[in-house]
Parts: sequence; structure tokens; C-alpha cells
Amino acid sequence: MKAKYLCNHVMCGACVLTAIVMLAVMPAFSQQPSLDEGVNIRLNQIGFYPDASKTGIVLNSKANIFYIQTIAKKNVFTGKIKSSVKPGLNNQFTGTADFTTFNIPGKYRLYVPGSGYSYPFEIKQSVHRNVAAASIKAYYFMRASIPLKEKYAGKWSRAEGHPDTNVLIHPSAASEMRPAGTSISSPRGWYDAGDYNKYIVNSGISTSTLLSLYEDFPAYMKTVKLNIPESGNNIPDVLDEVLWNLRWMLTMQDPNDGGVYHKLTNAEFDKMEMPDKGTEPRYVVQKGTAATLDFAAVMAQASRIFSEFPTQLPGLADSCLNQATKAWGWAIKNPNVVYNQDVINQKFSPKIMTGGYGDRNFSDEFIWAACELFVTTQQPEYLNAVKLIPDDNMPVPTWSQVRLLGYYTLIKNNGSFGDNAPKELPELKKKLIAFADDLINGADENAYQTVMTKSARHFGWGSNSEAANEGVALIQAYKLSGDKKYMGYALANLDYILGRNASGYSYITGYGSKTPMHPHHRPSVADGVVDPIPGLMVGGANPGMQDKIKVPSTVPDEAYIDDDRAYAVNEIAINWNAPFAYLANAMEALQNQLSNTKKN
Repeated sequence: MKAKYLCNHVMCGACVLTAIVMLAVMPAFSQQPSLDEGVNIRLNQIGFYPDASKTGIVLNSKANIFYIQTIAKKNVFTGKIKSSVKPGLNNQFTGTADFTTFNIPGKYRLYVPGSGYSYPFEIKQSVHRNVAAASIKAYYFMRASIPLKEKYAGKWSRAEGHPDTNVLIHPSAASEMRPAGTSISSPRGWYDAGDYNKYIVNSGISTSTLLSLYEDFPAYMKTVKLNIPESGNNIPDVLDEVLWNLRWMLTMQDPNDGGVYHKLTNAEFDKMEMPDKGTEPRYVVQKGTAATLDFAAVMAQASRIFSEFPTQLPGLADSCLNQATKAWGWAIKNPNVVYNQDVINQKFSPKIMTGGYGDRNFSDEFIWAACELFVTTQQPEYLNAVKLIPDDNMPVPTWSQVRLLGYYTLIKNNGSFGDNAPKELPELKKKLIAFADDLINGADENAYQTVMTKSARHFGWGSNSEAANEGVALIQAYKLSGDKKYMGYALANLDYILGRNASGYSYITGYGSKTPMHPHHRPSVADGVVDPIPGLMVGGANPGMQDKIKVPSTVPDEAYIDDDRAYAVNEIAINWNAPFAYLANAMEALQNQLSNTKKN
């Protein structure tokens, strides 16, 4: 298919395609629920921690009482339903069933007379551990240049796709040392989204988010086992998975000048087929400022983290930092090189019709790269080269707006700066807390009582990643302040993604009672397996219908359909899975910490 419309996660057109994934513990896909389940009651379909908040949302109810029942329908808790302060985006009020005080582990359903039952859920410690691991194992299924063996992939095993050992230099990327038509080897990496191409810009935020998950919660992440080929090599599995993409990224830098190619791609998208069927020529295209700075940031962060493993990975940390500094040098000399695919296609052949990931403002990329390089090297020259706080905004991170990634890094590493601490650091801390306060202000009043459902503006392309990234921001605020209210609202956004929403879906394939079965994802469409690859977060509610597939409702948070043609709502992407992986695993880590503190 030709990509006519641009995906929000790439502004590209990769919408006409897809990516791949799954989990360490193979999930049991649930049977179709009975008709009275889940229709009028929305909650986290996975479950709840014993000592955390527990909320169900009741639609169209005239009752004022609810019950928590065992699966055998024995009442074990009774509570009152309270009406929402404000109506939802559909102008209807909802009822809130709060059963936070009920903390007995077990499997239950919420029942409301006249409204029916919720989907089953569990109350237990580590309730999200499996889905959290699945969202990282998903990246194994996105791997290029390797066969996925049944031992690790189960029924989703497949042949190797795109070895990428003979990648052509596109005329847009030609240089004296690397003329057009010559080839480089650039294997490994993750397929980006619906398509089988590999993009530095989107890999940047995705790889960094997973590195940050380890950097922020190393003790917990060392316990997460994914059953991937590298498991057991004395490197945490999450870092092993990151390495598959990181080693590809390292090949995308021109060693002659330090610039980084924007992407590795076919001229046009592959068909809706398995990756091993794609045999079209592959190209690296023009170097750009955004790709080079994203590369510099990721490599500086990776150097910091992989320096902990000098025996297992000799020389890697030094190589990452060396290539990061070369990339920074190129960007300083080339601060405004825009990747504009339309312009490229007017000048060069073959025309490149795959995802653009075009960006025209690089101030945020400069800030992010400067922060990562400063923290890793402790050299103030990097921060001195940028205006660290260019305005009063604190934008939720996306592939095209990465400023907050740099702020997170500065704030969480502030104890190591000594006399080199940037003068802006106190203001950045205040801004992060103010940003978090703005996110949560009024969240208790809306129909679903989440930050995500405060505003219709949150429901564009890839809306679920907005929910996940809001959760990440709130966790950063909790880590900075120690105030548990931020963690509580982050957990509510996790509840949103897992079923406490207007569509009634748990948006993660394979996890929950009502999950996407037809994601816009090539392998899940083409592999002949009924169940989609698990652990994938679909884009979520979006009334735009850029794919021309009609959604059941144009109410922003109801605008979702489980249709593999509907790439505007049902595509998957590595930069969407990453913040969900951070949010779910961070929540597990934090709940474990709180539980251990309570025991002691």
C-alpha cells in the first residue's frame, strides 16, 4: 500500500504497515466474554495491587451500590457508587466504584445490579509483572536480521528478515568517501512500526526510554527474565534487547565525518507479508541534524550504563562515547540539516516513499544531547552550547519533541555534578513538579478519573503513548519529590491503557479479556496465527480517521476499532511500546519497594 497519510508517531506514512512482539511468559488468550461482562463496567482488566487504589467506572447505571464478588459469585465487599463530578467527552456522567480498601488477594469481578459484571481481574502483588515483561519481550519480535526460533518465539517463530549486510548508499547520502551505490553492512535493529524499515529518530527515543528504565530501576530490571537468545549472559535482559538495536545504530554513523544517516529503508514499503519475503534493495539516506543529535544522546546515555559491564562488553562504553562526541561535533557544524523527503525525491532517484520522521526545529534535540553528554562526561561545554530553558513549556515527550528526556537525565543525576551543577537545575526541578501538578489537577473530576481523560486534545494519533508518557512524567515527579500522589495518578493512566477507558479495550495485545486481535502489524497479519503477537500496545482512540476506516464513534476517547486496516488507531510502534514498558515495569518496581518497606 502507498502511504498517503502521515502517522503521528512518525508523521510518516508507515501507517500502512506494522511491526512485531511478545512476552517472556506466553500469555493465555482469553475466550470471548459472556454478553453481560465488561459492557457497562470499565476497569484494569489485569488487576490491582493489594495496597494501591482500585477503581471501576460504571456506565449507564441507576444503582448506587456495587459488589466485589469471587468468580463463584460470592459477595466479599460492598461499596457505594459515586457520580463523576463532570461528564465524559460524550457528555455522559459515569459512576465510580472505589474499592481501594479491599485488599485480599484473589480473582474477582465487580458487579452492579442492573449493569452486570466487569471482566475478571486479580488482586495480588506483582499483578502487572507479566504484561510489563511482555512489553519488553515485544522488541525481540521486532528484530531484523535474525530468525525467531520456537524456543524463544513460540508459535510466532519465523524466518530471518532483512539481513541488511549489503545496504546501498542512496544518492542523497553520497559523500566522497562513500559514493552513491556503494554498500555498507548495517544489520540488526528493530523494525519500526507497521513497516520493516529502521529509523534513527524513532529508535532514539525508544532506545533511550528502555535505557532509562534500567537506569532508574536497576535492581528490579535485573530480575526481569525475557527468554531471549542472550538470556543468562550476566547482562540484564532488557539491556540485551537494547543492544540489538544499539549495535545497529552504531553502524548508521559515517565514520568519516560523524554524521548519522536518517534511516535504513526500502524505496517503497514492503507488501503485507512476512519479513523474509522482503527482498527489495535497501538504502541509507541523507544525514540529518535530528538523527545525528538523537544518536549522540542515546550513545552518551548508553556509554554511562554499559560502563557497568566492562567484562561482558569490553570497549563498548568507550566506543559509544567516542561516537557520541563525533556526532555532536557534526551537529555543531551542521545545525540545520532538515530531512525533507519531498525535496530529496525531487533531486534523487530512486524516490523514497517510506516514513519521513521529518523535523524542522532542533532546539530540543540539542538540549537532549547536551544533557546526556554533560552527565556522562561532566564537561560543562555541552550545556554551555545550548539554551537549556528556551521557554516555559514542558512538552510531553514524543519522537519530535525530546527536551524532557534531557531534563529527566539532569534531575535524576544531579547528585553527581559537584561544582559543575548547572545553574538552571533548581528551576528545572520546580518546573517538573509544576508540570506534574498541572497534569493531575482536575483528574479526579472527569468521568474516568485519569490524567489521560482530562482533555479531548490527548486523543490524536498514538493517543495511548500520550497516556504512557504522562505516566512516565509523573513517575519522574514522584522520584524527585517522594510524594505518592504522583505515583497514584501514574497508576491510573496504566489502568486507562489496560481497560479503564471509554472503548472498553485493554490496549495491549494478549493481556486482558478484551484486547486487540487485529493490530495493523505486518507479521500479526501475515503469519497465519490467529492470535496477534502479544505485548504490543496499539495506537488507541483517535477520531481523525486518516485511514478512511470508520470508527464506531467520533467521541474522542471512544474512537477506536479493532481492524488491521485502521492504522490511525490500531497500528503499533516501538516508540509507543517503550513508555508503556517503562510505566508498567516502573510501577512493578515501585510497588515492590513499597511492599518491602512495609514489611521492614
